[in-house]
Amino acid sequence: MRHARPIFDYRLLVLPLVLSSALVGTAAAAAAPSVSFLAHQAVYDLSLKSSRGNANVNSARGRILYNFTGSACEGYTTEFRQVSQIDTGEDRTITSDLRSTSWEDAEGKTYRFKVETRMNEADPTFVDGIAERDGKTIKVKLKQPAAKTFTIDDAVFPTEQIKRIIEAAREGKSLLELTVYDGSDDGEKVYNTLTVIGQPIPGTKAPASPDATTKNDRFKALTRWPVTVSYYDKATQSKSGEQTPVYAMSFELFEDGVSRALVLDYNDFVIAGAMDKIDIKDTKPCK
Repeated sequence: MRHARPIFDYRLLVLPLVLSSALVGTAAAAAAPSVSFLAHQAVYDLSLKSSRGNANVNSARGRILYNFTGSACEGYTTEFRQVSQIDTGEDRTITSDLRSTSWEDAEGKTYRFKVETRMNEADPTFVDGIAERDGKTIKVKLKQPAAKTFTIDDAVFPTEQIKRIIEAAREGKSLLELTVYDGSDDGEKVYNTLTVIGQPIPGTKAPASPDATTKNDRFKALTRWPVTVSYYDKATQSKSGEQTPVYAMSFELFEDGVSRALVLDYNDFVIAGAMDKIDIKDTKPCK
């Protein structure tokens, strides 16, 4: 691929990557939003959880700085940086530095994104574009890596994805299928996703592995759900319907969009992400 896939995907960190979120629009600001996202900055420490088969991954370490701000009135801005190192043996280390910024309007109709990726000493790669929804069609205009305009079938953007997962969880649903576009890789990648949602966990139940959320009383009043999202490359979807996911993400998702206990499964190896710190930010009320 032309754009190196990062060890950790930001799309669902609203994660959303992670990621990769959307509520009611400005015109409907007086109505109560179905999901109230928390403006916050979080730091995650990454480590190797396991490797499989012939994967040449001896160790992995890294850190994510994730900043999510905005509201149902002004839309949502995500700033993300991940620096990672993978030891592949024989004194060979792969270092990646991923930086991204994105903005998504509150109705999930417009999505702007910029991504810069550096791998070892190679020249950085850039993705810069805007995607706009018109009915069930999304028109994408890329400035980088090359000027290009194209359309894709109905899909959701990252914050809208998290919103729909939370809504499905509240309704007691255990499965959710969504097509997602987030401008990843070279800006042309579209994913089919399958989300599996577990039983709700009350905030009063302490997690097995404490982290920054367990030290904050705010989260003791919030429900969370164990969630696993599998990502499939839509362009390589087989006619039989059977397909191996490119990767899968597991995490506990709070009803305000914050995620903890991250597990990133890339088939050959698995990365764990533990939240080291979270700072809650003020959100301007809608006028």
